[in-house]
Amino acid sequence: MRSDVTAADALRIILEHTPVLGAETVAVPEALGRVLAEPITSTRRIPPTDNSAMDGYAVRRADLAEAGSTPVELPVAHEIAAGGRAEQPLEPGTCARIFTGAPIPPGVDAVVRQEDVERRGDRVAFAGTPAPRENIRPAGEDVEHGEAVFAAGERVGPAHLGMLAALGRAFVAVRQHPRVAILSGGDELVEPDGDVAGGRIVASNSYSIAAQCRELGAEPVYLGIARDEPDDIERRLAAGLSADVLVSSAGVSVGDRDYVRGVLEKLGCRLHFWGVRIKPGYPLTFGTFEDPAGRGPLVFGLPGNPVSAMMTFEQFARPALRRMTGHARLHRPLVRAVLSETLSKSAGRLHFVRVSLEREGERVLARPTGSQSSGVLRSMALATGLLIFPAEATELAAGEPVQVQLLDESFLDADAAGF
Repeated sequence: MRSDVTAADALRIILEHTPVLGAETVAVPEALGRVLAEPITSTRRIPPTDNSAMDGYAVRRADLAEAGSTPVELPVAHEIAAGGRAEQPLEPGTCARIFTGAPIPPGVDAVVRQEDVERRGDRVAFAGTPAPRENIRPAGEDVEHGEAVFAAGERVGPAHLGMLAALGRAFVAVRQHPRVAILSGGDELVEPDGDVAGGRIVASNSYSIAAQCRELGAEPVYLGIARDEPDDIERRLAAGLSADVLVSSAGVSVGDRDYVRGVLEKLGCRLHFWGVRIKPGYPLTFGTFEDPAGRGPLVFGLPGNPVSAMMTFEQFARPALRRMTGHARLHRPLVRAVLSETLSKSAGRLHFVRVSLEREGERVLARPTGSQSSGVLRSMALATGLLIFPAEATELAAGEPVQVQLLDESFLDADAAGF
């Protein structure tokens, strides 16, 4: 097992061992936000025939060639409703009442909007000649039969759902949701309604980690709080071996009562590294289970401090889960910002600084959220993003451009529509 690895090496090792999950078939409305596991090819032409883009009158342009200062009147031969059939040709010297979406009958080469004509009983006065195929939507304007519509690997959005429905798809294959088993550990921990007397603390890590899972579409499975006893830790970890990912918070460091690493190895987990040169979050462990029956879960042994647990999940477990679900892009959006105040540190570790982002005209200002202690969870709640303080840098000066991972994408929301 390697130790004291860089963040880049840790991420590389994790992603090298991260599989893409198999496909499952779901009803189309349930596919929102999922990743397609199959290419989508059209089995029909949309629209199936030429159709009217407006409520109005279907005409032969030749009949209106003389229209101008003196309107041309044509009798209404018949009416064509949306969803109807257009088998009856339009006879020369006549027009047909037509509605939006209705098929274009033989002989028609334009549709004139109803607001551009004057209806006079069973006749219509036209004041001009329409352009060729004006207000006619051609058959196959959206998609042709056999056309590739979506590629496997695309994320399904609202327009995808509408398109799938238009193509007649009731079900679609998407990548499976990962199941993430979450274990908290420590004799000092209690559930939120537990007794905190005597220095006990609430096991909040399981709540934040479960929320991080749900945010990206993974299914959290809570294994409870393990006491600082190898047997209890083993029993609970064993219950999570059927998940796709197993996350343990605390117990992975080098203290006398940090048993998780040893228990994982006993259960057959191969540990690939321990300790990543980042702050917060150094004591991170990653491992994999491989057994004759198939691949076991990825294992993340996270630090116990609340911010360290969230940070290591964010930087390492989150990209792995996105890869599992078939996403091509695995990481948070990056924003260029200007630092509000000078920051300093020792060289050697990559720091993730919790910052709030503020707009100042055309620039974005990054302001630290206060104490950067790994135990101050409120600093994460206040953070819009994570400022990347490079490992070998010792100072970032106020006013210097910095790179920030965007945690809260609502920061990109605009106050105005832009039109």
